[in-house]
Amino acid sequence: MRPRKPLRLAPVRLTGRHVTLEPMRADHLASLSAAGADAAIWTWYPQSAESPEQMRAFVEAALVAQAAGEALCYVQTATGSGEVMGSTRLQLTSTKDYRAEIGWTWLAPRFQRTAVNTESKYLLLRHAFEVLDLLRVEFKTDALNSASRAALARIGAQEEGILRSHMLTAGGRVRDSVYFSITESDWPQVKLALQQKLTLRSADTP
Repeated sequence: MRPRKPLRLAPVRLTGRHVTLEPMRADHLASLSAAGADAAIWTWYPQSAESPEQMRAFVEAALVAQAAGEALCYVQTATGSGEVMGSTRLQLTSTKDYRAEIGWTWLAPRFQRTAVNTESKYLLLRHAFEVLDLLRVEFKTDALNSASRAALARIGAQEEGILRSHMLTAGGRVRDSVYFSITESDWPQVKLALQQKLTLRSADTP
C-alpha cells in the first residue's frame, strides 16, 4: 500500500453550485434554530433538535468535536444568498485506519428532495478521498427509514448490514441501524455518477 500523509482535520469551506458548506460557528446558532424548528426534520434522529435549547446542545457538541480535531462540522448554506438550510458533518471514526463517517445531516423541509443533499455529499466525499486521503467513508441510518436508505443507495453507497438494538431513541424505542459505505476504490465511479446527477439537476433548474 502506498504511504499516506498524516490525517489532520482543519475547517475549510466547500463550495458547490447549489450549496456551500460553511464551517460551523457559534454565531450560526440562531439561523440553525430557525431552519430546524420543524419537528418533522427529526423524525428519524435519535434525539430532536427542534427547540432552541436542543439546537444549542447540538451546536455545542459539534463545536467541541470540531475543536478537538475529530470532525468537520458544517452549516449548509445556499450558494449566492447564504441562506442557512441545514447542517452536516464528517467525523473521524479511526485515524489510524483512515476512516470517517458522514452524518448528523438534516435540511429544512423546503430544501429536501432538491440537489442540496446530493451536492453536499459530493463535496464531502471529494474532500474525504481527494484531500484527506481516506480509505473509507461510512454512513448509518435507522433501519426503518426507507427514504434515507434509498437516498444512500442512490449516491452509490453500498449497504453492509444491520446492527441490531444499536441505539436508544429519545422516545425509548430500541433502534436498529443500517450501515453503508463508500471506499477509496469505489470513489472514481461514485464521483462520476454524482457529477452526472448534479449536471442533470442543474439542467432542470430554471
